[in-house]
Amino acid sequence: MTACVKADSFLTLHYRISTLDGEEFLSTFDMSPATLQMGGGQLAESLEEVLLGLLQGEHYVFELEPGQAFGEHNPRLVERIARSGLPAGMELKENSIVEFTAPNGAAFSGFLRELTATSALFDFNHPLAGKAIRFEVKLIGVM
Repeated sequence: MTACVKADSFLTLHYRISTLDGEEFLSTFDMSPATLQMGGGQLAESLEEVLLGLLQGEHYVFELEPGQAFGEHNPRLVERIARSGLPAGMELKENSIVEFTAPNGAAFSGFLRELTATSALFDFNHPLAGKAIRFEVKLIGVM
């Protein structure tokens, strides 16, 4: 009997996430397969939901609307921050990801869209928020 993916499965798989026009965001197909624990936070919860019930050894391709993937782009997560309010020594480069640490110690990142002499415009949405994606999966092992 072929194993199928459950909410607590341990998986070995190859996966690719790209936009529908072919812009690749992440792929393991040209390297070692990924191993992950379902529910462990290594893969977005919405993508884990797509994997439930899939069979070991199979190859799948899903096209997901923004609401099924990384959500809609939320304009409230785009924020202009005064440069004086940013940590001293923080490296700022337009069109790059900047890592932050919340007061509770949690790490999060923002995309630096624009930099002026006095402020920085950050987008804290997932880079694929608001985009339909193609999610390709080759399930090598399911335990």
